[in-house]
Amino acid sequence: MAGLDFGNDIVSQKDFRSPMEFPVTLPRLSRILAVLILAALSSAAARADGPGGGAGPGAGRPSPVTVLTLKAADHPIVTVLPGRVTASEVAEVRPQVNGIIRERLFEEGRDVTAGQPLYKIEDDSYVAAVAAARAAVAQAEATLRSAEKDARRAEELFGNKTGSEQRLDTAIAARDSAAAALQMARAQLRAAEIDESRTTITAPIAGTIGFSQTTTGALVSAGQAQPLTTIRSLDAVYVDVTQSATDLLHWRSRSGKGVLVRQTPDVRLILADGSAYPLRGRLTAAEPQVTPTTGMVTLRMNFPNPQRVLLPGMYVQVELPVSVARNAVAVPQQAVIRDRHGAASVWLVDAENRVVTRPVEIVKSEGDRWIVSDGLAGGERVIVSGFQKTAVGATVVPEEQGAPQTAGAGN
Repeated sequence: MAGLDFGNDIVSQKDFRSPMEFPVTLPRLSRILAVLILAALSSAAARADGPGGGAGPGAGRPSPVTVLTLKAADHPIVTVLPGRVTASEVAEVRPQVNGIIRERLFEEGRDVTAGQPLYKIEDDSYVAAVAAARAAVAQAEATLRSAEKDARRAEELFGNKTGSEQRLDTAIAARDSAAAALQMARAQLRAAEIDESRTTITAPIAGTIGFSQTTTGALVSAGQAQPLTTIRSLDAVYVDVTQSATDLLHWRSRSGKGVLVRQTPDVRLILADGSAYPLRGRLTAAEPQVTPTTGMVTLRMNFPNPQRVLLPGMYVQVELPVSVARNAVAVPQQAVIRDRHGAASVWLVDAENRVVTRPVEIVKSEGDRWIVSDGLAGGERVIVSGFQKTAVGATVVPEEQGAPQTAGAGN
C-alpha cells in the first residue's frame, strides 16, 4: 500500500501498528478528523445535487390543486318514496235478492259500462210476486171506490136529516182506511217490481271487470259476504306512499326558516323495472294521522292511466319534490370531508390562494353531488382534488376543474 499523505507526513503500511507500538500524537489526530469531516460534507453535497434534492427545482413552491368555482341556484329537493297502485274506484258486485244464477252476461277481464247486465237470477217467483202485488192494488182500488160511494151517500142522508151522524162517521173512516190500504198495496207492488229488477245484476260503475267468483246454477243470497265479481276503474289510479313523520316535520321546519320552500308540483313515477312512467301525477291528499306502529304518514297521488300500464297492487317509487333550496350550491361529493362525528366541511381557496376550511350543511344528495344550503356561496372555489399535497393555511396553485392545465402545472 502506497500510504496516505497528511501534509508533510507520509503514513505507510508499516506505520499501522498497535497503539503500543505507534503512539498517536494530538496534531496527527486532528488532521485525521478534519479529513473525515470533509469527506462527509462532500457526500452530503453530492446527494443534494441529485434528483429530488432540497436545492433542486420546485423546492418551496405552492402545491397545485383542482378547484371548482361554485354557482348558487335554486335546487328542488326530491325525496323518493315507495308506494302501491290502487284503483280510483272499486265496486264489489253482490246480489240484492236471493236466487239461483241462471246466466253470466259478461266476459272476464273486459271493460264494462255502468248499468251493464252482469248476471241473471231466476226470476219466476219474483214475476209472480209482482203479479200478486198488482192484483192487490186493483183490489184496494175497488175497495176504495166502494168506500167513497158509501161516504157520499152517508153525507147526503145526514144532510137530509134522514141519516145518523154515527153512520156518516163510519163511512168516512171506511173510505180513509181503503185509501191507506191502496197506498200500501201500491208500495208493495213497487217493492216487488224492484226485487224483480234486481234479478238482473248490473254494473254499479264503469271499469274493468275481474274474474267471476260464482258459476251458473249457484245459489246466491242478498248481502252475502263473498262478491260475485269486482270492477275497478283504471283510467285514473291512486298511488299511496308512506313518509316518515320525522322527515315530514324536518321539511316543515326548514320551510319555516326560509331555507326550503314547500311546493306540490308534478310527481314523477318509477316503475318496478326501473323505467320512468311517461305521465306525471299530483299529490292530492294526506292521511290526517300517523300510524302508531310505524310512525309513518300516508300520502296519495293521482296519476292518469289511459294505457292501463298501472295496475292495482303494483309496486312503484315516487319522486316527490317536497321543497326548493334557495340559493344553494351543488358540491362534488369528493370535495366534502366528514369528521368522526359526521360533521361535513370543505376546503376552499381564498382570494390570496390560501387553503381555508369551512363547515357546511347538506340538505340532499343529487347524483354525485351534495346540495349545500348553508356555509357556501356562489363564486367561492372549493378544492375537489389535491388534498394530499397541501394543508389548511398553505398557499396553493388552483387549477379550475375541466380547464386546460397550464405549463408546469403538477410538477
